[in-house]
Amino acid sequence: MRAVSTLSVVVLASAGIGHAVVSSLDAGIARIDAFKDMKNRPRAGHGMNILLVGTDGRDRITEHQRRAYRLGGAPCHCTDTMMIVHISDDRDRATVVSLPRDSYAEVPAGADPVGGRQRPAHPIKLNAAYSEGGPQMTVRTIENMTHLKIDHYLEVDFTSFMKTVDVLGGVDVCTTTPLKDAYSGLDLAPGTHTLNGGQALQYVRARHVDGTSDLGRMKRQQRFLAALIERATASGVLLNPMRFRDVTRAVLGSVRADESLGADELLDLGRAMRNFSPSSSEFTTVPIAQMNYDVKGIGSTLKWDQTKADQLFTALRDDKPLTVDPPHHGPAPAPVAPVEVDPRQVRVLVANGTGTVGLGKRVDAALAATGFATTRQPVTAPAHVPHTVISYDPRWDRSARSLAAALPGAELRAVPGQGPMLRVTAGADFKNVHRVRFDDPAQPQQTAVRGSEVVCSGS
Repeated sequence: MRAVSTLSVVVLASAGIGHAVVSSLDAGIARIDAFKDMKNRPRAGHGMNILLVGTDGRDRITEHQRRAYRLGGAPCHCTDTMMIVHISDDRDRATVVSLPRDSYAEVPAGADPVGGRQRPAHPIKLNAAYSEGGPQMTVRTIENMTHLKIDHYLEVDFTSFMKTVDVLGGVDVCTTTPLKDAYSGLDLAPGTHTLNGGQALQYVRARHVDGTSDLGRMKRQQRFLAALIERATASGVLLNPMRFRDVTRAVLGSVRADESLGADELLDLGRAMRNFSPSSSEFTTVPIAQMNYDVKGIGSTLKWDQTKADQLFTALRDDKPLTVDPPHHGPAPAPVAPVEVDPRQVRVLVANGTGTVGLGKRVDAALAATGFATTRQPVTAPAHVPHTVISYDPRWDRSARSLAAALPGAELRAVPGQGPMLRVTAGADFKNVHRVRFDDPAQPQQTAVRGSEVVCSGS
């Protein structure tokens, strides 16, 4: 009885402290009426839809941050990033849908929020809705395009983003290729890096890394959010009242939110996310039908694939997952390694460097199954080798690294003049071929991916 009584006191005290902490933070959140005078809104679905908006606000950054992270220049007072975050009704899943800033959109007819005069519906790029009418116009435009009811609005600027990352102790990101952007100052070598707040801001803002502009940036933003969830859950932040207080204070103390996102809703989400992991989240981009849709007076835009977009938003409205649930029995599937060259473009000749009959044919078939352009005619190596070797011409080093991702532990051996055909000599240490994934940065995310598939530990 004493034990039960003590436990009851601890639980009640913890709940009281949690509510007091969040309530005090609630009072300090900058509020905005994002749904003012909105009529004829879409019907509510199941679960909760949060419109997460990242602006280029930089009023509160320090001079050191301005110089160190290339944050100079005048803000455009527009939305740099727009995501719909759908929290499932049972609070077990978060689905994040990126909305490209250059999407072709149509602002609904209505009163000008500045002058008050009536304006007809007219086409714009989606991120311009914010400069035309602030959060209200942004919400109206997105609801009009998606037919989803937005339940809450959360606006993050440069300062709140950096504070969130720093209070978590940094976030891990990984890349298979060098990432260098002279505009944002991003400069990452291949590998895994722990980024502080300013470096993370460079990572999610970079648009001049590989010529893919906003599409590549959205994929990096999605990977970063998955990594942020991994850091928050793995570090025990959501289970430690003091650390949870520090994180929420950093996040909520410098954001703008709608008036109905109060202490009770925040506590509800906080409790739900205690069991979150990267596999609890899934990410996708709204389907695109045309990449360079030219509109007179606006320029080049991205036109949505309306049929597929409708299917996507219907799934959110009905609270259905976008990814297939993993099996609950048997071994976990092997991780899928990201590669920088499409395996279909990598030509491979397999040689059997052992005395095991049929090994060459088995390796060839496994590489072909994961997408590589094998010859389908393996040969016998002139001598037996203890270790698997990938021979390649240095001019095709990116292809060699992509092939090596499928053969962990294989030795990379440069052979100048060999030509575009790579050669795999299977050695006595060969075990199996790992699956690889080529994610074309110039294309939108075609299918939804789990957060566990894009964080460094899952790669």
